[in-house]
Amino acid sequence: MISPQGPANNTVKGPNEPSRNAGGDGGLPPNLPDPVIEPRSRWIPSLVWMIPLIAALIGIALVVKSVSGRGPTITISFASAEGLETSKTKLKYKDVDVGMVKDITLSKDHSRVLVNVQLTKVAEDFAVKDTRFWVVRPRVAASGVTGLGTLLSGGYIGVDAGKSKEDETHFVGLETPPAVTGDQKGRQFTLRGESLGSIDIGSPIYYRRVQVGQVVGFSLDKDGTGVTMQVFVNAPYDRYIGTNSRWWHASGVDLRLDASGFKLNTQSLATVVLGGIAFQTPPNQEPGQQQAPDNMTFRLGSDEQDAMRDPDGQPIRVVMNFNQSLRGLSVGAPIDFRGILLGSVTGIGIEYDPKSRSFQMPVTMNIYPDRLGKRFRDSVPRQNTVAGQELLQNLVSNGLRGQLRTGNLLTGQLYVALDVFPKAPKATVNASADPLELPTVPNTLDELQLQVADIAKKLDKISFDDIGNNLNRALKNANSLFKQLDTQVAPEARNMLVAAQKTFGEAQNTLQQDSPLQTDVHQALQELTRTLQSLNALADYLERHPESLVRGKPGDKP
Repeated sequence: MISPQGPANNTVKGPNEPSRNAGGDGGLPPNLPDPVIEPRSRWIPSLVWMIPLIAALIGIALVVKSVSGRGPTITISFASAEGLETSKTKLKYKDVDVGMVKDITLSKDHSRVLVNVQLTKVAEDFAVKDTRFWVVRPRVAASGVTGLGTLLSGGYIGVDAGKSKEDETHFVGLETPPAVTGDQKGRQFTLRGESLGSIDIGSPIYYRRVQVGQVVGFSLDKDGTGVTMQVFVNAPYDRYIGTNSRWWHASGVDLRLDASGFKLNTQSLATVVLGGIAFQTPPNQEPGQQQAPDNMTFRLGSDEQDAMRDPDGQPIRVVMNFNQSLRGLSVGAPIDFRGILLGSVTGIGIEYDPKSRSFQMPVTMNIYPDRLGKRFRDSVPRQNTVAGQELLQNLVSNGLRGQLRTGNLLTGQLYVALDVFPKAPKATVNASADPLELPTVPNTLDELQLQVADIAKKLDKISFDDIGNNLNRALKNANSLFKQLDTQVAPEARNMLVAAQKTFGEAQNTLQQDSPLQTDVHQALQELTRTLQSLNALADYLERHPESLVRGKPGDKP
């Protein structure tokens, strides 16, 4: 603060500055005292400096908030970075942003794409071992069309939160979205079948034609004999799956013709095009009576009829050698025993027999004896036992044979019929052989064809030309004979007929009632009758009095 008066020692002068009290050309009037400067007790900053200070504090607060809101940084490996952009592509969980792509690089071998993602604080528990990541983009799959919303907003990375307690920062991303996420309620089961058919990931699972789940995965068996599938059934429908449930392929159309007419059976239009699987409890059994545990393995039948059949048990490998064409017989053809399906054909081959110098057509098949019913299973001994071998030998001795028959006249398809032919030639069987060789009999139609061919050969040996020539000569001779009869024999025969007619007329006149001959004959017969009566009386008398032949009648005079 400047005061008009003050002590002289408070006057401030520069080293070359003249005294302000000396007058002259100085800036102050000559009679004014020197100013006195008094320092303030404390320094107060200007308000201008408050603005950058506040900005700095806000920046620090934002940095602290950003750092405190960050989660861990994870690295996800994908096959391609299609649809991903640095600082733009987000990580979403149930459509909530839980992270952002920081940068995208290539792996050292250039085979994969490494995506570094910064997680938020709320998503830090996603960095565990069983968490799954995938890129959400428009896809067309068996379960339908997904990811259409990304056509406008762009793709993003989806996440399925894991439940593991083990931390992880490096993940391998899925190329397709998982069919079932970890928060879905339900149970998973395993199916084993002979082929995949038209099944794909996302194919529906049906129970009484209601979609209750889907296929979540499949793989080829290590031995290459079948396919293993993983299916997921949503809650609460999983309670209908029991240990007695049967599963089958529900894809395609099941068209049957029986005594009731045509029957069409299918699950839905989607299963016809995309395929599907159905399950149900066998008839007369309660659904889910004993619930199946998680990941229980079931057999997958080819159709509903195959699935509902009783358990087959262990098959018997059988081979049958046929001496006829196998055209129309294919692998998978049924083995039939009086209408009961016992098995199917597994292989068709050809072998040359050097002894007979002929070809044989071996057909291998699997036969399931348990399909003959519970009583048969209980009463028949096992195959490898002595009693089982004796039973098989007895059946073959009584006529058990295999025969090829036509199953469809339109397509010419064949099947193998196993039946008893009492008049079949005698045969034996080695019951301990593997595969078991059963004798065969020719097809009835083939036998008929052979017989017709044999008859045709015999007819071909007949000289029909000579027979025709001989018959022609015989007809000429007969024609000549008829001419002779007409010219020579006929007039003589006519005269003979006239004479015979005249004779018959005279005989008729003679035999009339009023003719003399008839009267004389009548009188002669009357006399003969009286004579016979007298002789009869005489015979009776002599029988009573035989002595009259010597003595005569009593009373007669000598």
